[in-house]
Amino acid sequence: MKYISTALALSAMLVTPAFASDHSHHESGAHGHQAVADSVVAEQRSALAKNTDGKGFGPQSPRDIDNAAGNNKRMFGTAPVYTEMNLCNIHFHKNAEHKGGEFTIYAGNGNGEGYQSGYRADISHYSHAELKATKHDICPSSHSHLVPGDTIEVHYVHTTAQVKPGATLGACLNDAIGNPQLRVETQVYTVVNDKHAANFMDLTKYAKVGEYYQATNIPNNTGTPIAYEGSTTGPGYNEKGSPFQVSWSVRPQVMKVNIETVGEWCKGNDFKEDHAHGVRNLVKNPDLLSKIK
Repeated sequence: MKYISTALALSAMLVTPAFASDHSHHESGAHGHQAVADSVVAEQRSALAKNTDGKGFGPQSPRDIDNAAGNNKRMFGTAPVYTEMNLCNIHFHKNAEHKGGEFTIYAGNGNGEGYQSGYRADISHYSHAELKATKHDICPSSHSHLVPGDTIEVHYVHTTAQVKPGATLGACLNDAIGNPQLRVETQVYTVVNDKHAANFMDLTKYAKVGEYYQATNIPNNTGTPIAYEGSTTGPGYNEKGSPFQVSWSVRPQVMKVNIETVGEWCKGNDFKEDHAHGVRNLVKNPDLLSKIK
């Protein structure tokens, strides 16, 4: 349970050997944070390969959803569709953990611990009004806060356990089932200063629908989700494999969301989430990736 709580990235919870687009030499991360050198990320990737080699770990996440290749042979049953599972947690990461679709711009190496890294959407065509600074910090933490134009990846986490939605990934487990199947429905958003953009409070609403707790407004107009078998995520797994099996559905298109409504959600929600989580390095080792079918 400890690993699930810290990772989800089950957020939540990213590729194959195409290193060039992932190695821009940023000298500083977002909000003035110093970014680590490429060598630090390379060492983390090397440690992950060494610590998983021959150990039998299943496919990992996050990944490049535009690249279907993968050599990992560990098999597990695909989780049911999310409408036949219980929503157990919602959280988000600053910058997308996954790469692909409309979120392919590398945000930089970040601090080496999951912050100021990941992938961003192209906002070059956004209006000045949409990118106008807010009058107060949105979802602040010791690492950063959200500003208009930022990309976030939201993880709607589901479980086959009989539970109610709640805080951390511990909410996805109960004493009756020690190994529930897990699924993450994933949507990437850009936060904008626009009261007419989607309302995050609506996008995170949930209710009991028949037998199951459901997030009732998961977007259904952002492209056919890319489905694959992977793991929990989060920077705690940059150098070790996640032992948890997760079925992922990652929507390839980005949706704009009103940044003020994200800030409102961070001030109080049933999941006790008040800031963005860090991201795990994109998984590139083909031996740690499943083949997308």
